[in-house]
This record gives sequence, C-alpha cells and structure tokens, in this order.
Amino acid sequence: MQRLILIFSAIIFSLSVLASEEKKDTVFIPPYPLTQHQAYQDGERLVFNLKFGIVTGGRATLSVKDSIFNNTKVHHVIGKGSTVGVADVLYKIRDRYESFINTQTNEPVKAVRSIREGRYRYYNEVEYLRDSSQVLSKKSGKHQVQEGILDILSAFYFARNHKFNEALEVGEVIEFMTYFSDENFPLRIRYRGTEVIKTNFGKIECYKFSPVTEVGRAFKTEDDMHVWISRDKNRIPIKVRFDLAVGSFTCNLEEFKGLKHPFSSVRH
Repeated sequence: MQRLILIFSAIIFSLSVLASEEKKDTVFIPPYPLTQHQAYQDGERLVFNLKFGIVTGGRATLSVKDSIFNNTKVHHVIGKGSTVGVADVLYKIRDRYESFINTQTNEPVKAVRSIREGRYRYYNEVEYLRDSSQVLSKKSGKHQVQEGILDILSAFYFARNHKFNEALEVGEVIEFMTYFSDENFPLRIRYRGTEVIKTNFGKIECYKFSPVTEVGRAFKTEDDMHVWISRDKNRIPIKVRFDLAVGSFTCNLEEFKGLKHPFSSVRH
C-alpha cells in the first residue's frame, strides 16, 4: 500500500515519488539560470487519470492562478489528487500541494502540503525567506537552506520554463534541491531523448525522462518509470508510466484548458 501511495503522489508531480524515496542529501546543487521562456499562464488547468491496467483508480489536477502574496506577484499553483471508485473505498486519498511562485524569480515564497491518506494526516506550511537563505516551517521552525532552493511543485514549473527544451542532450541529468517533508531533498531526472506516443488527443511528440535514483529504493532500474513532456512551448506532462512487479500503472493527461501556447506537439 505504501508503494501505491507513492505512485499516486506522483500524479501530483511526477518527481515527488523520487523525493519520497531519495535519501537525505546536503550536497549543494547550484540553481539554474533563468531563460526568457514562459510555459504556463493564469488559468491553465490539467486533469489526469491514474490507471492500473484498464481500471481507473484516481484523478489529479494541476492548476495555475495568478495572485498576490505579501505584496509579491505570484503564480499560485495547486496540485490535487484523490482516489476514485473501488480504490476510494479501499483506501481514501485526498492530497493537496500548493506553491506560491514569484513571477520574477520563479522561486517559491510559500509552499503548502496537505495529506489525507487513509487514517494518516499531515499538514505543513513553509515560507521561503530568500534574504537569509532560510525556510520557516510551521512544524519545525527555521532552517538554513541553500540559495535557490525550491519545493516539489515549483521545481516542476521551473523545469517547464527553463530546462525542458531543445538544449537538452541525451543522457543529461536535471537536478534541483528541494525542501520536502522538512528536509533537503535532491530531485534528479535523466533526459532520454524524444519519442512520439499515442494518446487520446492523437500522436504527441514528447521529451522523455526517467528518474535517477538508487537501485532498490523507489525502482529497480531507471527503466521502471518514464515521464513524457510535450515537445512544444507548453511543456506539459502527457504521460507517466510505472512498471512494478504487480503490473504497470499509468498516469495520462485527460483534459486541459488555458494553455499559454498552441498544442503544437500533436502530430496530424
């Protein structure tokens, strides 16, 4: 059941499963420079389903709303996930991740994590104090962190803007240091090249990634999980696949609206 929880959390943000499994790491990972690209906008909404074979077990959404936080213009990004159908009866999940991302720096000023999984409950708010390179956690107080540290959601949206692009080389590893569950956690994914995959929207040209993780932790090999990101200016997640001993789980884009750019990765 714990592995299922990790997989479901990955719908919210495909890299979060790696943060949940990766050992604590205090190595310094320098922040990436900003580009001029903006992949998303106010009003974007992505809807995903989670399937085990042909059975739908969950749904998730990623949404963006422009807002103001402490007199700072932010993208308020919300990721929500819940079980449905039989899975909801067996083990109810209601997870919610929020990130308030500074529109100028693309770094979070606040992150919220609210977890309801069966009888388990977890809630925390973290503020990012950029002037002092600290975070203020409601659960554990102040902590010193590295410059440019991100949270789970903001790392993904940062990558959409500045790392998922044609400059990638096959085999290149993208690295972010994030603050997750009151600890520093590195997120690492490897670029595997481009691939055209079949979806309900037609054939879509994608960037393909796989996790970089320790053997025997989240997955046995890097081929046990793949993430496909649209090869267009939106750079949205199209599909995530997990291959486990009990079978394959897939997370597929089901609906979208409010994209900033044309969905030009669809092959006609």
